[in-house]
Amino acid sequence: MPTEILMPALSPTMEEGKLAKWLIKEGQAVKAGDVIAEIETDKATMEVEAVDEGKVGRLLVAEGTEGVKVNTPIAVLLAEGESASAAPAPKPQPSQTASAPPPPAPAAPPASTRATAGGAAPAAAVPASARTPSPAPGATGAPARNGGERIFASPLARRLAREGGLDIAALAGSGPRGRVVKSDVEAALANGGARAAPGTGRAVMPRPDGGAAAPISALGDEKILALFEKGSYEVVAHDNMRRVIAQRLTLSKQTIPHYRLSVDCRIDALLEARERINAASPKDGPRAYKLSVNDFVIKALGMALAYVPAANVTWTEAGTLRHKYSDVGVAVAVEGGLFTPIIRHAELKSLSEISNEMRDLAERARKRRLAPHEYQGGTTSISNLGMYGIKTFDAVINPPHATILAVGMGEKRAIVAGDKVQAATLMSCTLSCDHRVVDGAVGAQLLNAFRSFIEDPVRMLV
Repeated sequence: MPTEILMPALSPTMEEGKLAKWLIKEGQAVKAGDVIAEIETDKATMEVEAVDEGKVGRLLVAEGTEGVKVNTPIAVLLAEGESASAAPAPKPQPSQTASAPPPPAPAAPPASTRATAGGAAPAAAVPASARTPSPAPGATGAPARNGGERIFASPLARRLAREGGLDIAALAGSGPRGRVVKSDVEAALANGGARAAPGTGRAVMPRPDGGAAAPISALGDEKILALFEKGSYEVVAHDNMRRVIAQRLTLSKQTIPHYRLSVDCRIDALLEARERINAASPKDGPRAYKLSVNDFVIKALGMALAYVPAANVTWTEAGTLRHKYSDVGVAVAVEGGLFTPIIRHAELKSLSEISNEMRDLAERARKRRLAPHEYQGGTTSISNLGMYGIKTFDAVINPPHATILAVGMGEKRAIVAGDKVQAATLMSCTLSCDHRVVDGAVGAQLLNAFRSFIEDPVRMLV
């Protein structure tokens, strides 16, 4: 029977991805190892390879489709003698209109997954019953918001809204799963809330100044959209990267008790050492390098964690993870978001190794060509905005890390040395810590250790 190719899991945490591009066509013969598609996750674009040979009988998911769940069939391979008529029909995708009933599930599950990606383990086969598409939003007769989001509301709330002339799609529910309940409708009626605009099916929000009512979109952000004149803005859809950034940092601020410590590091000796080391570097060839201030920062933080192991930790509900190595993530800005590629064992690597590895990771990050293991995990991270002229700032901890170092620009300032005022180059650094697992004294020890390495860079060469 035809063999289904399933959407692979490109990382342990991946639940869905975007099928960015097909590199095969229906009727084309493929063999094991052929690249058949490109899959986009929240961070990277990965190539998917076939692990079996056959002829492409049918492409079940159109390229460009977002939100394809892991283990969803995306294509069908035919063995010799099999006909394309035996292959299942393409299934409706989230971006398509789902007014018709979904096609029936295949009679039997596939024997195995037929695609791998970037060394990730093949996803397990899923029983046909588990792959049966759920009914389209609104298919049960329940109203749906614009964009297909089903409205959950109690029968009593629906009746009261109908009798009061309210558009229930414009109400925010306070019940379980955002369910609109009786009290929500009564509150809206009491406050002169959103009513359905005659003949439009859309809601309007009365303006406090008595002016013309502004239309409200039923996208879940009604109150925000009502504040702006129609046509004065455009809605830019969030891509996977932006959504994951929003989810992770919201989770960080809601669940991690941050505290922050700041120091000024004098970097005159560092700048002098950097200049001398770069001058002695080979200009080309495999041993060439060019150190940046950020390379020293990575090395110093890695060594500081080795000197203060109590700060090289991760909080879990089961217990504290004490890491044996300093795996330092470094924030790299890319179009539409950022990556945090990781320098593994930073405390053990030379400055030139860190420099060349970081340059390679940053270049591939900007092209979204990093493999998941190159940006997932890590024990701490660095966010350096000094190149943008930022003097000092606070960074949000990136789970599962317990610390993050925010690095500002180096600038000449007047300092007092002994009884004399002199000019020095100072760099402000702020350490954000997870108070659940890194106490204040431990955080202070880590930041002081970091400063000692930065101010005396010769110690990082031994």
